Amino acid sequence: DVDIHACYIRLCQMLIHVLYSPADLSELLGLKDYMGVMYFITLAEKVVPVSDEHVKVTEEKFDGVEVVLYQPKQRGGETELRRAVIYLHGGGWCLGSSRNPYDLLARTIVTKLDAVVLSVEYRLAPAHHFPVPYEDVYHVVKHFLQKGVLARYSVDPGRIAVSGDSAGGNLAAAVSQQVLNLEPGQQVQLKAQALIYPVLQALDLNTPSYQQNQDMPILPRTLMVRFWSEYFTSDKALFRAMMANTHNNPESSRLLKFVNWSAFLPETYHRKYNYSAPAVVQGVGGEAVGMDVPSRSFADPRASPLLVPDSALRSLPKAYVLTCEYDVLRDDGIMYVTRLRAAGVEVTHEHYDTGFHGGLMFTVWPTDFLIARRMTDNYIKWLEENL
Repeated sequence: DVDIHACYIRLCQMLIHVLYSPADLSELLGLKDYMGVMYFITLAEKVVPVSDEHVKVTEEKFDGVEVVLYQPKQRGGETELRRAVIYLHGGGWCLGSSRNPYDLLARTIVTKLDAVVLSVEYRLAPAHHFPVPYEDVYHVVKHFLQKGVLARYSVDPGRIAVSGDSAGGNLAAAVSQQVLNLEPGQQVQLKAQALIYPVLQALDLNTPSYQQNQDMPILPRTLMVRFWSEYFTSDKALFRAMMANTHNNPESSRLLKFVNWSAFLPETYHRKYNYSAPAVVQGVGGEAVGMDVPSRSFADPRASPLLVPDSALRSLPKAYVLTCEYDVLRDDGIMYVTRLRAAGVEVTHEHYDTGFHGGLMFTVWPTDFLIARRMTDNYIKWLEENL
């Protein structure tokens, strides 16, 4: 196992170097910004989803937002309603698409669970900063939860989950919280939320997992901080402040109690690290806030779902949270598990001691990893038993 893990590290380091170097060089030379280069590199992964003998695939618009719908092929005379999974792809709010590599995951869910999968093609930063990606997701979920829409796709109103990985897990957690505030006439609610190595807070970017895994392939600390800063603004001053963990202002500092890892992380995850509250910068004129990002953005639970008070957690649907040891986001997920359980929410937490960020996607040759198949099987098994 140690040898396999070491091989994985070396392989990923080589792949990441090949992908990231052109982006770094382009930004250094002033040719194109880093995230713009990364977007064009990942654009090559996109595929056009097509129907097959088991799955019907259609591309539609829900309330003006592009979605990809995956439905089981109808068999003669079928009238039974199906469960549904609203899936939100990862990519740091800046990269990725529901069309690949998530196309394979969507088909797997459809065929194994006889479920409808709704993948949301939300708009991406930096062209569309927060809250646009969140609002796209919210509008799709609100539209889909209408009884007439559910009936059109033969979906059982009592068996709907929202799910996502990484930044998609962030959006899934946020919309699970906010959808509870829909107008009184909205009778359909989510039954479950499934969060896969989610990113959940922007206030403390120096938790033990951020420190322990700062140079880990796939998602090093520098890249995660870049994703956060680009989500809010293209002003590089914010990136520099976030890298130093000096981006908090008096407004966001009032919520630091919700991300105090010394209180919400089991002691085994403290490792050698000692808690030190992030610095708070007075005023809004300095680098710490970013020149064109509203100071309230850091404190907005639609961006950082971990920041809601306990009272906002109590009515949430049952949750599945997957975390990985070799992931800067490990502690975000574990702190959310602690707070959900304390609020009385039913939570299944699966932690992979040899897992790494993005692991769920490594199911296709030449990166067909056993741990990725274990993650996928356990995730789908939970959906089968709880949805």
